[in-house]
Amino acid sequence: MQRDRGIHPGLIGFDIDCVVADTMEAFIRLAMDDYGLKVLPEEITSFQVEECLAVAPRIIDEIFARLLSAPVENGLKPMPHAVAVLTEMAACGPVTFITARPEREPVDRWLESIFPKEVYRHSRLVATGKHDGKAQYVRELGLQYFVDDRVETCTELAEAGIFPIVFAHPWNRGRHSFASIDSWLDIKQRILFNEFVS
Repeated sequence: MQRDRGIHPGLIGFDIDCVVADTMEAFIRLAMDDYGLKVLPEEITSFQVEECLAVAPRIIDEIFARLLSAPVENGLKPMPHAVAVLTEMAACGPVTFITARPEREPVDRWLESIFPKEVYRHSRLVATGKHDGKAQYVRELGLQYFVDDRVETCTELAEAGIFPIVFAHPWNRGRHSFASIDSWLDIKQRILFNEFVS
C-alpha cells in the first residue's frame, strides 16, 4: 500500500458488522441484560461465535437475529470514531458499505439514524445476504480497497485483485498476512491521506 499517497475515499468500501457497527458490544450487552450471561470481548476468538462461547446456540441465534432485524431498536452503536471519519470522507464522494446481512432495510435505517443527513444521502449500501461473493460487488462499484473483519472474505478479495484491509479483532489476529487496522482513527491516520479528508 502506498502510505505516502494514501487512498482516496471513493476507492474504499467497508463491511458493516464489526467494522462500522460495534456488533460485539451489542451482542455482549444483550447477552448480559436479557439472558444474564457474562461474555468478555477476548472470549470471542472465532468468527463463528458458537464455536468459542459456552452459550446455547439458540441464544446466540436469537441475539444476532435481533441485531439483524432491528438494529436501531436494539441499540446497535457505531464503532468509536466511525461516524466522524466517514463524515470527513463523505465530503469527497459517496461512502460505500457492503454487508453480508440478508435484509437491506434494517441496516439502511440504522445508517440513517447514525449519520448526518448529507452523509446518509450520499452513502451506498449493498446487502448481499451471504459472506462469500463480495468481490463482485466491490468491482461493480469501482472500489479498489475493502475493509472487513472476516479473513475468508479478505482472502477472496485478494484473489480477485482487490486490496483487503482487516479490521483487527480477537477472532482474526494472527490468522492472516494482510494489511490491518485497529480503529477508525487508525483508518484516518494510516490509510487516508489528509488532502482527501480535510
